Amino acid sequence: MNRISVQTEPFDIAAVQDKLRAGNPAVGALVSFIGLMRDINEGDAVSTMTLEHYPGMTEKALEAIVAEADERWDLMGIRVIHRVGELKPQDPIVLVAVASAHRGEAFRACEFIIDYLKNRAPFWKKERTAAGERWVDARHSDKEAEERWSE
Repeated sequence: MNRISVQTEPFDIAAVQDKLRAGNPAVGALVSFIGLMRDINEGDAVSTMTLEHYPGMTEKALEAIVAEADERWDLMGIRVIHRVGELKPQDPIVLVAVASAHRGEAFRACEFIIDYLKNRAPFWKKERTAAGERWVDARHSDKEAEERWSE
């Protein structure tokens, strides 16, 4: 199974989790994060969001993040799926799933991956609001989340 995917299609969360633990009774923890599209941002209602990426470069950045998590913690499986294209509120955008023998490593690795993904993976978001379309800037809080892993 590929560790990372960038795709337009929705993903099956349960199927991904099942594949991560299948046939490995040593897996004692499976932690998942699912990011959903919100219907409001910066106080404005958002009707749709279009996610763009740089094919090849985005996958390489995601693989580097996953490889770093794999080096930091003793993991038994990692799966990252990020959607691109047009999304509507409540659509799943990103899935990070991590399997390990123990919950602590799985939780830390999952959080590390999403924190790094928010800053290091080249994705661009354009929201559609009643006032028109706008590009979404990076959040300062996302940078702070990434920086705490270097402590």
